This record gives sequence, structure tokens and C-alpha cells, in this order.
Amino acid sequence: MCTPGDHFKIYFQVVRLWRIEDSAELYGISYWGSGYFGISENGNLTIATKKDSPYWIELVDIVGKLNEMNLKPPFLLRFPQLLHERLRDVHSAFLRSIGESGYGGTYHSAFPVKVNQRREVIEGLLHPGLPLIFGLEVGSKPELLLAIPYQAQYDVHLLCNGCKDDAYITLALKTIQFNKNTIIVIDDVSETRLIIDTAKELNVIPQIGIRTKLYSKGSGKWESSGGDTSKFGLNTTEILEVIKTLEDNEMLSSLNMLHFHIGSQITAVSHIQKAVKEAARIYVKLQTMGANIQYFDIGGGLGVNYDSSKTSSSSSINYTLQEYANNVVSTLKTICDEENVPYPTIISESGRAIAAHHSMLIINIPGRKNVKQYEEVTVSEKDSSIVHELHDCYHNINIKNYEEYYPAAIELKEELINLFNLGQLGLEEKSKGETLFWKICQCVTSFASKEDNTSEQICKLEKYLSNKYLGNFSIFQSIPDSWAIDQLFPILPIHRLNEKPTCKGTIIDLTCDSDGEINQFVDQTHTKELLELHHLNHDPYYLAITLIGAYQDTMGDYHNLFGAVNEVHITQKNNDNWYIKHIIPSDTTANVLNNMKYETTELLKTLNKALKEREQTTETENFIKLYEKELGKHTYLNA
Repeated sequence: MCTPGDHFKIYFQVVRLWRIEDSAELYGISYWGSGYFGISENGNLTIATKKDSPYWIELVDIVGKLNEMNLKPPFLLRFPQLLHERLRDVHSAFLRSIGESGYGGTYHSAFPVKVNQRREVIEGLLHPGLPLIFGLEVGSKPELLLAIPYQAQYDVHLLCNGCKDDAYITLALKTIQFNKNTIIVIDDVSETRLIIDTAKELNVIPQIGIRTKLYSKGSGKWESSGGDTSKFGLNTTEILEVIKTLEDNEMLSSLNMLHFHIGSQITAVSHIQKAVKEAARIYVKLQTMGANIQYFDIGGGLGVNYDSSKTSSSSSINYTLQEYANNVVSTLKTICDEENVPYPTIISESGRAIAAHHSMLIINIPGRKNVKQYEEVTVSEKDSSIVHELHDCYHNINIKNYEEYYPAAIELKEELINLFNLGQLGLEEKSKGETLFWKICQCVTSFASKEDNTSEQICKLEKYLSNKYLGNFSIFQSIPDSWAIDQLFPILPIHRLNEKPTCKGTIIDLTCDSDGEINQFVDQTHTKELLELHHLNHDPYYLAITLIGAYQDTMGDYHNLFGAVNEVHITQKNNDNWYIKHIIPSDTTANVLNNMKYETTELLKTLNKALKEREQTTETENFIKLYEKELGKHTYLNA
């Protein structure tokens, strides 16, 4: 029988105590954390709002404070200072490269609103004490309407992309009457005539950009955003058509920006260099044709190292921020020098790199599923021979023969199921046989762990035996990209990091959907199907899902009617102290139902009417009160 005591008599290992450094390595914190995340001496996950700062905030302290305030998890924690920090990092990298290379132009940063349209994000980046944002990039008429008041207040540029109708172009051109800082980017040839006619009607001189459709592509999940079949942009023939139309209408001097975008999350630096080189050649030709190109907008693409591998995998990048900036600046400088043309101002729309780090989701784990812990099996003479064979296998398996016994056990289990399906076994015998098989499997994984056996067969068995940790959240509401495009986000406990995690498992959410499971996790060399987690005890167990500040906020949906979670904005002082700046309460069930066009007052009225037609009792009144009370609560578990 597989009992720890018997085997410890034969095999002896010196076991080193688990350290916080082991957890840091296991979860890859130093690789994806970018200097903002760490572990305290007592094993708690920490965050700092300045890179490599000696001052840290322990996330368990924030959770403890929120619990004291009677707020329930899950929590979306937002750290606005990290937006500022990341913006400074991007800005500094380009200015450093410009200074060291002798590039004669400068650099500006534009934030693409689509990355995160939340008010607190936009206003955080447009902080009056942080004049680093050159402008906001908008891709739709609603985003333009969002951005116009901020342009008026902060005098920032608006870069107008996306599909445009008369109203969009009229709005954009009218802002020029009050503010000269609006550039309308032509994404389709048909927009050219519309811009010209509307500008003449309004008697304004437009600022125009063109988005070129490069042959060069990005890499990773969004590779199709670039290339000559991409959704937006003009090919060479279309660019020449736009140039002629502008020239015929004496507006060629209004063409002051060249823009391209080869996709989000570019994983390999070589693709960046190739795209800049191709676009720079277009810039040179436009200048020689009489255009007045002042801005060279490289779009987005600056990636985030989600999976900690620092490779060209789809959730990582094989370059640093400084290498990205150096490649852009040096490539553009080389071609400008070759052709003896002016250096344009470089603009990047690095929204993902700026926003990703500033928010995270904290979830509690109410329990586990698929936990197989059975009592010992008593086999009697009356039991079938197949049960006896499994019993013998369980008692005789050991570290020397487990690789031989495991395939035999699989065959015995299949025979057990076949006999049951033929009506030759009872439920009790089937239960005994299944229990013995699971116990054999647990022995196999125990022995394999002692020998560091990571064969394909053992890995499959570990996955088969793994636990499913139930997370109090909805993947579809809070991290929709995890489901939609298999985006990886670093996930780890926020405490107990000075303890060795002894379990492996996946994370399932509250939805009644089999897609509501996270079963791919970050690793330093490749992704892994199971995450190392701790055995649950009587204390609450919390996990952090990090780097979710880009795209997730506005792409989530109400699957199974799970709504927005409690959102908390945290500000760090110039030391370890922090304070809660703002709290946005979670959606109540009533909020969510209203979003689905239900009137909760009507629901209550319908319920009251239906129940009153029956016998009115105290129980009826109590039920209606309970129903109304629950409508006012949040949509997640109170566990």
C-alpha cells in the first residue's frame, strides 16, 4: 500500500525550507512585474507605484481594510500613479534614444482611448502636473465626443481615426475653430473628398494625416492588423490618389502626419524595425512630393511581458522598452540622413504598455472542486475479482514499480467500467473499484514527484487529478480576453508566499459555462496548464490577477448576469503609507437587471400580484422582503 511511513523508511531526502525567493521565481514576478511587484518578508505580495522603490504596499493590508469597511470581494484595485509612471518610462526611453543618437526631432505620446475609456484612466493621464501626453487617439464618433472636452481643457491634440461619417468629420473640423490641435487621419480614400468639402464649407484649414497600409506585419495574436490585407489604411495607389486630390484642391500643405499601425502586442523587435523602415521610405517620398509631414505616428504595438518568458511568444516580448525606442529612432534617423529630409516628430500610441500594470483583480477562493480524498476501501470475498485485482495493485505499488503498475491500473479500470455497463457489477463494487483506482493514481503522482518525473504520462495524470479552485468572479466580466483570445495574465496568491504551494490546479469562475476556466498560466519558458497553489484552510485565500489595465474594463459582459465588481483606487504616499482615494461600488443585481431592460419595480409588482392571488401568509411577505433585499446586493458570492 502507498503509505508515507513505509517509504520514508527507505528513501530519505533533505528538504530545504521554502523561501519567498522561491515563490518569486515560481510565479515569475521579476520577469513580468517590471520592478513594481515584490514579496514582503512575511510572504505577502506587494506593489510599488515607482519602479524598484524601497516603499511597498502589501495587498493583504488593502484587502483587510476593505473587509473592515464591509466591502465584499472580488475587488478591482486601480493604482493611478502607475499610469503616470509607465507614461514617464515610455517618454524617457524615447528621449534617451533621441539624445544619444543625435536625432534632430522630438517625441510625443498619444493615448489611444480604446485601450481604456474609463474616466479615471483618461483624467489620470491628463493630470495637469504631468504634461507628457501630446494627445488622445480616438477611433469612433463616441470616443471623439468623449475627448473633445478634454482637448478644450488641456489643449491636447486629437488624432481622429476609424470609420467616419459627415457628423464625425464636421465635429472634428469644428474643433479647429477653437483649437488648432485636431488631426483627421484618412483611413479610406472616400474620406478625402468629405474632409475637403466640409472644411471649405466651415472655412477652416484642416490638419490631415494618412494611415498607410504597410506590407510589413506585426507578430503575435494581432499580426493580421498589419499587412496589405489589413482592415484600415491606404495602399500606395490610394495614397497617390489622396495626394492628387489634396493638390488639386490646394490642400496638400494640410497633410502633416503619416500614420501606420501593424498590430497590438508586437512580440518581436525585428518586426518593429522593418515596419519603421518601410514607413520612413513613404515619409521621404511624401516630403519630396510637397507634403508638409511633421508627425511620424508609429501607432501602437509596444508590448507587455505577460507570460514572463521574454520571448516572441504571443503573450510576451523579446525586447525591452529601451530597445523598442532605439529601433524606432535609429531606423528613422538612418533613412532621414540618407535622403537628407527633416526629422519628423515621432508619435507613439503605446496604450497597452502604459495602462496594463495599473490595475489588478483580487478574488477570493471559496472552495475547490474535483478533490478526491476517499476513505480506505474494505474488500470482501463477495466482491468481484476485478475489485480484488485493483486492491492488490494498490497494496503492491511502490516507487520502484509505479511506472509498470500505472498502465495496468488503467486497463483494470476500463475493465471495471465495461463489466458495470454489462450489468455484471453493482454500484457498491463500482465505487470500490473507482476509489482504488484514484488511490493508485495518487500514489503514482507521489512517487513521480519524489523522482522529479515529468514525463508526458505523468503530466497528463497530474492534470487529471488536479483541483479546480473556485474563484469568486466572472472571467467574462473581468478578464474577457482570457476567454476570447486565450490572453495570459499573471496570477498568484497575495499571501502565504513564504509557504510552499503543495497543490496544483486550474481556476474556475462562477458562471455556468465550461469556458469559464483558466487553464493556461505564465511560466518562464512556456505556458503551463496547472498553477501551483496552497491547500485551503479555514482562513480566506486570495489570488491576484494582474496586468489587466488594458482593454479588459470595457470589453467585459454580463454573462450569467454577473456585474461590475467593487472598484478601489489606491494612492501611495512617499513612503509605505497609502490611502483609498475613491471607491466605485459594485453593480447590484438591480443594476444588472436594469441594464438588461428589466424594471425591478415591475418585477416586484409582478411577484406581488402573483403571490397575492394565492393565500397571503407571513411566509409570503417574508419571501417578498427577501427578494427585494437580494436585488439590492452585489451579484457575487458572499463567501
